[in-house]
Amino acid sequence: MAQRTRLDDDHCAIAQALDVVGDWWTLLIVRDTARGVHRFDELQRELGMSRKVLTERLRLLVAADVLARVPYQDRPVRHEYRLTPRGRALLPVLVALQDWGDTWVLGDGETMATATDASLEARRVHELLGTRVPELRLVGHDGESRDPVAADTPYTVLYCFPGAFARADAYPPGWAGIPGARGCTLESCTYRDQLAEFTAAGATVHGVSSQRPDEQRAFAEKERLRFPLLSDAELALTAALRLPTFRAAGVSRMKRLTLVVDADRVIRHVQYPVKDVTASVTAALTAIKSLTPPAS
Repeated sequence: MAQRTRLDDDHCAIAQALDVVGDWWTLLIVRDTARGVHRFDELQRELGMSRKVLTERLRLLVAADVLARVPYQDRPVRHEYRLTPRGRALLPVLVALQDWGDTWVLGDGETMATATDASLEARRVHELLGTRVPELRLVGHDGESRDPVAADTPYTVLYCFPGAFARADAYPPGWAGIPGARGCTLESCTYRDQLAEFTAAGATVHGVSSQRPDEQRAFAEKERLRFPLLSDAELALTAALRLPTFRAAGVSRMKRLTLVVDADRVIRHVQYPVKDVTASVTAALTAIKSLTPPAS
């Protein structure tokens, strides 16, 4: 772990934070536990690190109250590692690092709410196909805590969007000039207008953005949406799936993408980048119909 070397760093929050998480492996462990990798052997396999180093890093993260050891087996006693509230508070840091890397290391430094088809960012999103959505809860625009994956239908459409607001003056400055940012209202209203078709095909529709629930509620009421909008303001889903983001008005915003998830939480269809929002709704419905077994 990183160690402080200057006495005046005692009053620097950045230095104090790096004393806890300023090690290469530490944030990668936090990244993977956010993705739903909780057990020692799974973490070692994912990270490719030695048992000795992993044991030491886990011990330090537990001591720092970033992770908690939670028993999952009695005989013999075995533990898994779960993020604490202090650990979950690191998720925006991970997302900001990913955003910086996507933009300035893997990209060209331009703020965008989308990506090119051939980008490494697009490849990362499409590699979600066949993976599982970890169990987590998001707050709906009605204030209720919800699982983003519906329990009572064979499929869930998770369409992630940058932001939609009830009033034109609520949009961040320069929003219309960010490539890929516009179109959220049209996308949501297209899902609203075709909701009966999704229901008939056995799918629940959930819209997801990093907006506050009250912002989503005002928008949902204005547009008379008949399905939940879920707030990922704490970036739990974003960090769990390593979804791409961009910064606008000091807030991490989700880039526009669509996932179709089955009842076992497995991602069966991925759309990214989304360049035509109405076509993406049609593509999601077509994908669900192709996945649904014909009625006997």
